[in-house]
Order: sequence, then structure tokens, then C-alpha cells
Amino acid sequence: MKKLIGIIVLSLLWSGIASAKSLRVIDGDTIILNGEKIRFSGIDTPELKQTCLKDNEEVGCGMLAKMLLVKKIGNNTPVCIGKEKDFYKRTLAECFVKGESLSKFLVRSGYAFAYRKYSTKFVKDEDFAKTNKLGMWSMTFKYPWDFRKGL
Repeated sequence: MKKLIGIIVLSLLWSGIASAKSLRVIDGDTIILNGEKIRFSGIDTPELKQTCLKDNEEVGCGMLAKMLLVKKIGNNTPVCIGKEKDFYKRTLAECFVKGESLSKFLVRSGYAFAYRKYSTKFVKDEDFAKTNKLGMWSMTFKYPWDFRKGL
């Protein structure tokens, strides 16, 4: 039995899958698991300081995206699949809680966008949120990549 568990653990490590008990949510698409900074691949969320307009009122949509992620993770431990690094040396990964993709959840909820520059995986989820005016799609906003250009 111990041998089987050892084989499973090694297999997970070699396949680029990571899970941890030490978790810190940085923003809507970046977390730190056991000291490793992980950027959710294929999506982009608003920057923490980014605001949107809803009914002529300023809303902290960047903070809302982060809080939605924190609430979704809850006391669970995410499992992340990926090993490629980005320009900033963050691990690019898709992370899951109870088998559900956090990226898909954020995009489908309207607080993240399919990052078409790098992937088309979440385009249908974005279309769903847009059609149903969920999250940021019910507000006036700048796409995160456009917002960052103004920083």
C-alpha cells in the first residue's frame, strides 16, 4: 500500500500537478501555493485597483473578482495542473476545487475574460456570461489588458 501511494505521489509531481495546504489568493487570477506563484492560464481578471461602473456608481470589480475566487475556494485545497512559466516566472496552470475549474467558474460568472491572446478554451464560457449579463458584463468596464496599458 505504501508503495502504491508513493507511486501516485511521484506521478502527480512528474505530471505537473500541484496541490497544497498553504494558499494565498493574490488577485482574481493569481494564487500562491506552497510558495509557488501560479497564474491561471487562458483567462484574465481585472486588476485589484480596477473599477467598473454599475448604475453610474463606481464598483471595485478587481476586488470583486478576487473575493469571488476566495469564496469559491473556501477551505478547500486547489489542485493545479501546469508547469510552463510565463515572462514573470509564474507557473501557468489551470486550478481546480472539487474537480471544478476555477478559471471556467470565474469566466462563466463574468469576473474573468477568455484571454484569447493565449487561449480560446474559455470563449464559450465568456459568451455565456456576456449573453446573460453576468458579473462585469452588467457593468461598463475596460478589459484588463486595456486597463494595464493606462498604468
